[in-house]
Amino acid sequence: MQKDNEKYNETVQPNTAFLNELKAKLPEFFTKEGSFDLDKFRNQLKDKNVNELSEGYQLDFIGKDYARRQAGEMPSTVIVPDEKQNQGEGKNSKNLFFTGDNLEVLRHLQNNYQNKIDVIYIDPPYNTGSDGFVYPDSFEYSDDKLKDMFGLDDDQVEHLKSIQGKSSHSAWLTFMYPRLVLAKRILSNDGLIFISIDENEVNNLCELLSSIFGEANFMSQVTVVNNPRGRSQDKYIATSSEFLIIYSKNPLPAGAISVKKNSKDIFKDYQFEDENGKYRLMELRNTHRDFGKFNRPNLFYPFYVSDNGEVSLTRNDKYTNETLPIWNDGFKGCWTWGKSKTRSHLNLLIGKKVDGAWKIYRKSYANNVYKQLKSIWDNKKFFTDKGQLRVSSLFATKEKIFSAPKSDQYIKQILEMSNKNVGTVLDFFAGSSTTADAVMQLNAEDGGHRKFIMVQLPEKTYHTNKDGKEVPTKGGKAAYDAGFKSIDEISRERIRRAAKKIREDNELTLPENFDGGFKHYRVVKPVKQTLEEIDDFDPNNTNLFTDMVDGFSSKSLGIEGDATGEETILNTWLAKDGYPFDADVEEVKFDNYTAHKVEDNRLYLINEGWGADRTKELLNQLGTHQLEVQSVVLFGYSFNVAELRELESGLKQLDSKVTLIKRY
Repeated sequence: MQKDNEKYNETVQPNTAFLNELKAKLPEFFTKEGSFDLDKFRNQLKDKNVNELSEGYQLDFIGKDYARRQAGEMPSTVIVPDEKQNQGEGKNSKNLFFTGDNLEVLRHLQNNYQNKIDVIYIDPPYNTGSDGFVYPDSFEYSDDKLKDMFGLDDDQVEHLKSIQGKSSHSAWLTFMYPRLVLAKRILSNDGLIFISIDENEVNNLCELLSSIFGEANFMSQVTVVNNPRGRSQDKYIATSSEFLIIYSKNPLPAGAISVKKNSKDIFKDYQFEDENGKYRLMELRNTHRDFGKFNRPNLFYPFYVSDNGEVSLTRNDKYTNETLPIWNDGFKGCWTWGKSKTRSHLNLLIGKKVDGAWKIYRKSYANNVYKQLKSIWDNKKFFTDKGQLRVSSLFATKEKIFSAPKSDQYIKQILEMSNKNVGTVLDFFAGSSTTADAVMQLNAEDGGHRKFIMVQLPEKTYHTNKDGKEVPTKGGKAAYDAGFKSIDEISRERIRRAAKKIREDNELTLPENFDGGFKHYRVVKPVKQTLEEIDDFDPNNTNLFTDMVDGFSSKSLGIEGDATGEETILNTWLAKDGYPFDADVEEVKFDNYTAHKVEDNRLYLINEGWGADRTKELLNQLGTHQLEVQSVVLFGYSFNVAELRELESGLKQLDSKVTLIKRY
């Protein structure tokens, strides 16, 4: 498992992720050896009259090639389930919470969530110099390795390494690049990504997103008023707003991110009502002078109106008042409907006399009506202090246990822009889990089935001094005093309290299947001893020298929880093999040995103690079709070479093909 990934990562180049994506979409340009056929690609471009040598521009920064390489690497961590949470309050939940480095979590999600995330919202570090951002990723390679990977000289290596521990633009871009590349990969084909940012990195962020998602998929840059009083510490202008950047994975039709009008909007805009509901009147004449009889002659025709405002296309004794789409200055315009549509919707038209002339209007009903949002959001509900008020209310404290949380109402509007009440929402900078709160609120309001995935680094609210005493950090004192030793603890508790509040506020209307829970997983690196044992392991040795499984238990990894090594390995593999975290996993007994079968596809053998008798029993069940699987996946450290050879040989002799997969 770990050794396999490490071996793969050694081969990763800056363009590996790009080539893998290209191969998936354009396999015809790859040789049977897996190499990209550049000449064939160039010829195809020429056939289509595309000049592949045309000039252009791109965003460059120190560390870009390293960031590109990171985007192609496999995870070097394992997924440890929080069994108390997952078998307790989170047992039946479809929501997920990951504690750990979001880059590693995104790497794990590449297989089981590829093209499945509907909405991503993130509020990353703004790199202001005061928000605590320093480049946290280290270059875990020797200088010689860096030279070899990127073709650098000594000065260039030092230049690359110089961005570590700095809040520079290059450091921020190197940090963000691989995360956004992986985010795009797991977005659904009609998925959206929303990113909050301020003026410090907004231009770089837009350039970065355009390079990853494509300029054609830029949707909007919204100015969000979040602090009307302005930041008093600003040098020149007191900043009272930030930005929301919106991109789609693929081009979407016009109106794709419009939102449904609320009851207040409907009451204000739809002032008429008949047996079909509330409606407003829209002029049928095209109000744009770019269109008229001169270029739309088929839309220039007369209506005939009765004295009480009824409308017809035919003149008679009742319908005597002719009207045409002519402007007051004599310009011959046109209608927005052709005659065919008019005939089928004539009941929606009425005539009104305005300044002595008849005008034609159509009824526009308020059923499922949408509105196009503006590029400036100044709703008071979106202010930062409203977000702080929500957190303070949930935690019943006036102390700021979390700094500057986003407003839940602000996130709700973002989620509503997807126009989906089902699907999966991801926030991999979860913070206080405002996004999870907003998802649950919306589900309670409209009966939706949105799921959330939260990811939060376990940032400590304290540091340990020379005497071994825990001292709260500058911004973490309130949280530490409240009993929270890391940000992820606050984040998870926020979800629990928000779910309780939502249940209380919606007791009579809450859907029966409301999901206010979550499953919890920790994503961590194996400890040094385990990694050393992995490096020293000889698969050709006939004897096992240690229990490698236990090295992946919660206890051995030095984290909270009571997950066994087997549970950690199994959950890590399920993600790797594309299974959801709620996959149906069945225990299968071979005498006193417990294996795990997943959806009649795979059988996982993880623990030691297999032996020849278990092989015979497995082969018998497969041969008699008592057990149906397509592959057997085993933990190579738990099997000696004799056991492996016997199992491999036996599977090859079966009538039906069963693949043996060995992982290290």
